[in-house]
Amino acid sequence: MMISNATRIVRLALSTMFCSLLLACGGPTEADQAAQDGILLVGNGSEPKGLDPHLVTGVPESSLLRALMEGLVAPDADDDLAPAPGVAESWESNDDFTVWTFNLRDTQWTNGDPVLASDFVYSWQRILSPALGAEYAEMLYVIRNADDFHQGRTENFSQVGVRAIDDRTLEVTLEGPTPHFLGMLMHTSFLPVNPRAVEEHGGMTDRQSGWSTRENYVGNGPFQLKEWVTNQVIEVERNPAYWDAATVQLNGIRFYPIDNVGTEEAMFRDGRLHLTNTVSPDKIPSFQSEMPDRLRIEPYLGSYFYRINTTRPPFDDVRVRRALALAIDKQLLVDRVTQGGQTPATGFTPSGIDGYPASDAVQFDVAEAQRLLAEAGYPGGQGFPNAEILINTNEGHRKIAQALQAMWQSTLGINVGIYNQEWKVYLDSQSNLDYDISRAGWIGDYVHPTSFLDIFTSGNGNNDTGWANPQYDALIGRARVAQSEDERMDLLQQAEAILLEEMPIVPIYWYTRVYLKDPRVQGWEPKLLDNHPYKHVSLRVD
Repeated sequence: MMISNATRIVRLALSTMFCSLLLACGGPTEADQAAQDGILLVGNGSEPKGLDPHLVTGVPESSLLRALMEGLVAPDADDDLAPAPGVAESWESNDDFTVWTFNLRDTQWTNGDPVLASDFVYSWQRILSPALGAEYAEMLYVIRNADDFHQGRTENFSQVGVRAIDDRTLEVTLEGPTPHFLGMLMHTSFLPVNPRAVEEHGGMTDRQSGWSTRENYVGNGPFQLKEWVTNQVIEVERNPAYWDAATVQLNGIRFYPIDNVGTEEAMFRDGRLHLTNTVSPDKIPSFQSEMPDRLRIEPYLGSYFYRINTTRPPFDDVRVRRALALAIDKQLLVDRVTQGGQTPATGFTPSGIDGYPASDAVQFDVAEAQRLLAEAGYPGGQGFPNAEILINTNEGHRKIAQALQAMWQSTLGINVGIYNQEWKVYLDSQSNLDYDISRAGWIGDYVHPTSFLDIFTSGNGNNDTGWANPQYDALIGRARVAQSEDERMDLLQQAEAILLEEMPIVPIYWYTRVYLKDPRVQGWEPKLLDNHPYKHVSLRVD
């Protein structure tokens, strides 16, 4: 899923200054009082694009949806790779993992409706409906005939492999053996929506539906939406109707959108946050020495990369794209700029996935980069047109862009500019191919290489490069129906080799999760996907 650290506001900076004055006079901080009240204060990185699980793609939105919604399965309290019961209290599959049956518990939506198996059928029809234009629809292509329905080759949803046997039993038939299907189900694209709420506010395929506003929001998770003040705070409170309400220990969570990392760090220092979204790279050494019990640097299954708009000259030339990729000294970048223990990316799919060795195809090679650029008609950068790097508003992204800007100028002789956009605008610019080069990040939706490689199939809603390759598409399609995991992994490696040869993206580094955590936050353990089930989080009262 796409990531951002975007959208904060001057108002928060002013309130931070006010809080600092209060601290100078002594007395409990906002974080102290919130801990007493059982309210978790979280820096969420950006103002979310929305809270409709079928229309959002980013980490900021996913963080909120984990509090408000629950799918068939949920992340385990200790291991976010292990599925725990959610709406489904149990499940079973056939021997080859092509048919899955889920037994739903007796639970309800916040509007009082029961959560039924038919709600999942409705929801998955909704995200697959072509008229909705869901960017994550392809995630459901593992389901039999989901591709045909989404592409309009059939208009009969009853042919898609999902059916409600009765109110409490859901059967899902897949295109091929998929032992990792439970991991996929933890992603937001598989979340249900309340059919009555959606139909009362525009209908199944209305992208502007008002059901997901503060006034109309209907969820089924451990928390319910209490307040949403744009660019200030989204607050959720305990949902008394949640099936596992007895486990929930927090009374609420306040999510703050913050695009200025310095402001977020000041809020944490001044006692206004329990968790930050990130840390400014140049501040990491000082936090390591001053606050070692609060700084967290943890494994994180994700790739930081640049998208290239392959529909615009000169970036429609693969030699130019490869030259840009090979001219980056990524080791220097992670050592001197990001400083958070990241690993230089030599491929797109990050290391750490069992059975799938990370590619080493993209190495630092100045001589080859210069040769390719000259062969493309721009020796020493001569005649190379003006180009720009698009970033979403964040100082960390700017510093990385400036480093690459300097490397490309010194090694290739080309000059590129940098411009930033607010998160929502930045997402639209990528989707509309209104950019030359764009910073990007992708965190695994589940622990499998398909979570990374599927997004670059032709027309995928998260591709956003204009690149298409029929051979790549065919390999991904064959991997979807592979009869063994070894066969699937081999096909995916072949696909990634094509991706890295044609280079519609520039891999930069593989992530770590770097943030600040108040020691009072309990039940918040390192997670490879950073999926923290809020119902297991609590605040220690000192």
